[in-house]
Amino acid sequence: MTDTTSASAASPSGKINLTSSASSALVKKRNRSEARLKYIGLGAIGFAFAMLAILIGSLVLTGRHAFTQTHVTLDVTFSPEFINPDNLARSDYRGLMQASVAASLPGLAADEQRKAVGVLSNAAQFTARDRIVAEPGLMGQTVKLNVPTSDAFDQLAKGLIDRETPEQFRRLKDDEIAIFDRMIADNRVTKPLNTALINNADSRFPELAGLRGAIMGSFWALLTCFVLSFPIGIGAAIYLEEFAPKNKISDFIEVNINNLAAVPSVVFGLLGLAVFVGALGMGRSVPLVGGLVLALMTLPTIIIATRAALKAVPPSIREAALGVGASKQQVVFHHVLPLAMPGIMTGTIIGLAQALGETAPLLLIGMNAFVTAAPSSPFDASTALPTQIFIWADSPERGFASRTSAAILVLLGFLVMMNAAAIYLRSRFERNW
Repeated sequence: MTDTTSASAASPSGKINLTSSASSALVKKRNRSEARLKYIGLGAIGFAFAMLAILIGSLVLTGRHAFTQTHVTLDVTFSPEFINPDNLARSDYRGLMQASVAASLPGLAADEQRKAVGVLSNAAQFTARDRIVAEPGLMGQTVKLNVPTSDAFDQLAKGLIDRETPEQFRRLKDDEIAIFDRMIADNRVTKPLNTALINNADSRFPELAGLRGAIMGSFWALLTCFVLSFPIGIGAAIYLEEFAPKNKISDFIEVNINNLAAVPSVVFGLLGLAVFVGALGMGRSVPLVGGLVLALMTLPTIIIATRAALKAVPPSIREAALGVGASKQQVVFHHVLPLAMPGIMTGTIIGLAQALGETAPLLLIGMNAFVTAAPSSPFDASTALPTQIFIWADSPERGFASRTSAAILVLLGFLVMMNAAAIYLRSRFERNW
């Protein structure tokens, strides 16, 4: 008699037939494995999102202070005692600001007036100068002028300096804080949006430092990179994919292009330093050189993305065009290339976004110099957003800590916009075959 509870039985053909209980056990085991894999994947995604949230949250918590700047409102009298009407650009604006502080806070002793002037940023006198130069008719009149405070008092207003800390361990003494508190009590202290963060170039004073020079430097470098890498990369990809004979030479070129895409960016920086700066004598800290280096680094990415987009076009498109009498060149440029252009643009934008965030090659060619003016052309010395972040992160002043995080957020914003543009182009123009 056959035992129906056995795990398996031999069939006439010699194969093992599982019983229903054994089969059920195997199915449960497989389902548990699939569920376990599913939960591991969900946990990995959750961990990645948690790390991203921690990163963005820490940047926002630190960088939010840089998006506002403490200002003091003063009653400034443009008196001939301090201002020479015949030479408005060169006058005693430092004395003017001291007199304005004394007039705005009456009753201060001479030493208190000097400490009160210390509340103001070094840019206060230049703010007054620019106002009278722009409006000479204000001579002899009293106007209210909003001027930024120095970094220490900006930190105090934002709660980054603890008033309970013993005086000997604080940047500000009790009498200096008392003067600032009097300004607050007189409603002279405000914290408007810090437009200088975008409108100003770099400065040694945190309250005056901005990203305009770095943004313009990155713009000129990326423009140079795009002008060079886009046509050269597309041309090389079209030739290799559509016209080049399939032999050992083309295989060798393809392998090396793939290898170049994996080369660390610092190697391209060394190449640019040796060739463009050393051999050709081009200037350091110049966006043109930075763009050339980034173009070399971006070319492999564009070539690979363009070849992938060309391969994605169905062969039937080529065959149909050839069937109606089109030449090989007409097939490629009139039919294949337009259909592949969304993928090409997507790969190009992603390559440029990668180039925007590169720091090592730009550091090697000197685009980390202290430059206080925004470049007006690719031939003017400048920094870039990644190198500006590096400079501020290395600065000892506490005010640069929040500006470093704010600069990172600005850079991330540009990267997100570029990647969003790539996603839009792909979803808007891509065709499903």
